[in-house]
Order: sequence, then C-alpha cells, then structure tokens
Amino acid sequence: MIKKQKVLIVGGSNGIGLALAMRLVKEKSVLIVDKVEPDYSQVPSDIKHLVSFRKFDLLFDDYSLFDEFNDIDTLIITAGFGKLSLFEDMQEETIVDMISVNTTSVLRIIKHFYGSIHSRKPFYTAVMVSIAGFMSSPFFSVYGASKAALKIFIESVNVELKKSGTDNRILNVSPGRINGTNFYNGANNLSLLYPLADEIIYHMNNRNDLFIPEYEEVFKKVLERYHRDFRAEGEHSYEYKQEQLKRK
Repeated sequence: MIKKQKVLIVGGSNGIGLALAMRLVKEKSVLIVDKVEPDYSQVPSDIKHLVSFRKFDLLFDDYSLFDEFNDIDTLIITAGFGKLSLFEDMQEETIVDMISVNTTSVLRIIKHFYGSIHSRKPFYTAVMVSIAGFMSSPFFSVYGASKAALKIFIESVNVELKKSGTDNRILNVSPGRINGTNFYNGANNLSLLYPLADEIIYHMNNRNDLFIPEYEEVFKKVLERYHRDFRAEGEHSYEYKQEQLKRK
C-alpha cells in the first residue's frame, strides 16, 4: 500500500484552513496545528479520524515542534488575526501579538521547512496573506503592515528559489473579505469556503506564486486606483470601513 503524503495546515481549525483540510483529506493525510481544536461540528463524522491535531500557540517562543513533521509534502499557513481599529485605539500588546502571529510566525515556520521548499523534489507551500498587504488600509494599519511584510518576504524568497533552480514556490493567497469564516466574529460555514479552497489548491499544486481572488472582478481596478493616487484611495478605504463599523 502506498503511504499517503501528508499536509500540514497551521491555523486549520476553522475557516479557510479547515475548508482546505476537508478538501485535501480526500488525497492526503492532514495534520492541523492550532491553538484550539478543529471545529468538529463542520467535519463529517466519517472522516474525523483522518484529521490529526497538535495544539500549539504561535506566540510560544519554542518552535521546535515543527521539526517533528519531516514527512509532509505540503505546508499551508492560514493562521492570523486582525481587528478593525484606529491605530490610536490599539494596545501595544495587541500590536506585538499581531506582528508575531501574522508575520514572524510565518517566517519561522517556513524556515523550519525551507530545506524541503528549497529542494528539487516537489513541495507545495501556500500562505494566507491579504489584499490589505498591497495598499494602505486605515482601521487595519497594523494588520496591513503585518501582511505587507509577508508579501515582500514571499516575493523575495520566491526569487531566491527560482535562482537556485527549484520549481517550488511559496503561494501568496491575498483575498479581500472572505465569507464563511469567523474573522469578523461570524460563524464557520465551509460550504461557502469550498470554492475558494479549491482555487487555492489549484494554484498551489501548480506552484504558482500569487493568487488574488476576484482580481479581475474587483481588485484590479482597486489596485489601479491605489497606484494612481494612494492618498485618495486611502481616504476612500477609511470612509468605507467607517461605514462598516457604523452598521455593527
């Protein structure tokens, strides 16, 4: 019997991470690393036994846990958090934690698997970034900064990978708002997330380096406006988010 390859999903206990786990478990063994157990209410009972779980908080100092996972061929990092808030209202502790979880943890995890990513053997990597990393994002200043750092890191390392001769790449997945997750204090609804999960898997398996969902429909024009006048687009973003907060 041929042993299934294993996928490691960091932050896969809910939202898009869990949706990816449910899609990939059909073909691979899935290991979820997160600080909370998976939302088993969203997992069909007949496949629960196919998903394993290890508890880990990305704010921990010791990342040696990731050295144990030497049998994976796929690494997906979906962990991260954000909060609509003016910078003046953010606590310093929140700033430190957000950069640590959204940015530093990703670099550290990728470092632990870089030998596999850098090799000639096919290895698949995807990181959930955000469209907020491509432009100014008032009310999301620290979150956007954490994602902008990831964007530049991934772009830079992908050049290094190409120049080293490997076909492996790190896929930057940069969506806008995703329906079906608890990011905005909503509820997990995997049926809404499966189409996006399928697209991510497609781009990852083709070892692409960038995927912006709804690029042609929405974000191509947004990014063009931003590059023409980042100040005006920033003000537009401020007013849009201010309206979002009023509706809450």
